[in-house]
Amino acid sequence: MKEKETCIAAIKNGGIETKLSMFLMGFGNIVHKQKIKGLLFMAAEIAYIVFMLVNGIHLISMLGSLGSVPQKEVWDEAQQVYIYTQGDQSVLILLYGVATVFLSLLMVWGWRGALKSAYKAELLDKNGHHVNTFAEDLKSLLNENLHRLLMTPPMIFIFGLTILPLIFMICMAFTNYSKLGNHLMLFDWVGLENFKALFDSNSILGSTFWSVLGDACVGVFRNLHKLHFRYDPFSCDKQKGDKGKRLLEILFCYLLRSADVCFSSYYENHASAKRCGERASSKSGNYCPGRKPSVFYRSYMGESDSHCH
Repeated sequence: MKEKETCIAAIKNGGIETKLSMFLMGFGNIVHKQKIKGLLFMAAEIAYIVFMLVNGIHLISMLGSLGSVPQKEVWDEAQQVYIYTQGDQSVLILLYGVATVFLSLLMVWGWRGALKSAYKAELLDKNGHHVNTFAEDLKSLLNENLHRLLMTPPMIFIFGLTILPLIFMICMAFTNYSKLGNHLMLFDWVGLENFKALFDSNSILGSTFWSVLGDACVGVFRNLHKLHFRYDPFSCDKQKGDKGKRLLEILFCYLLRSADVCFSSYYENHASAKRCGERASSKSGNYCPGRKPSVFYRSYMGESDSHCH
């Protein structure tokens, strides 16, 4: 029975060269005639260690405070001008710190791959099987390992351009980054304070969030009506079929049209009042009609929006 090539199996059953690969990546591959692959693993480990010693450890340690040195204005006697000293930039500290964490996770994944590769080479060599050279590994990318060749570039772009910015912006939500209070260059962690402010209608964040959410809900119902405003669940061609399914269709249309009346009547009458309020108040007897209360009604009847004249 073929033994599984896992990290746990490599640690328990691997030889001394495989166990040394836990600390010196690629050592087991070099011993078992895979020198180029082993040297690449070793070079990646050395590069990561050097980066962490030079910048990485400092970047991760700064994540706790996000910087504390503000920008200062210093008078230069020689040039007779003010010189601005560069302080800490919390945005860059957070971005580089998150990127360093991602790089560390990538290194852990590479360490696992190097350990399993060393154990696989050990098993093949001990059992008298052929151990692939680096050139043969490259050729396998066009055959049995074609999925790795095709999926590696998309995964790099997904992690670099989608997942990393997403995690960065999620982290920003837990800080007091704002133009209010001069927290653009230097800001701190505030925990869940921003999320508490969402439910406070007196705060700028809360009032802005709920108004935008209301506009988004109106837009959703408008788009749904473009697809369903002419749908009639009671038509003759809908009488046949599953009764439970027809009941759900009727309830869906009823809820959709009811919600449209609630959202659209408030939103559109409020917008119409803002456009026509001043003109109607200045000219007595000049009536400025609002829009119809329902998007469905206008679309079904084919009426156009009324405007101020």
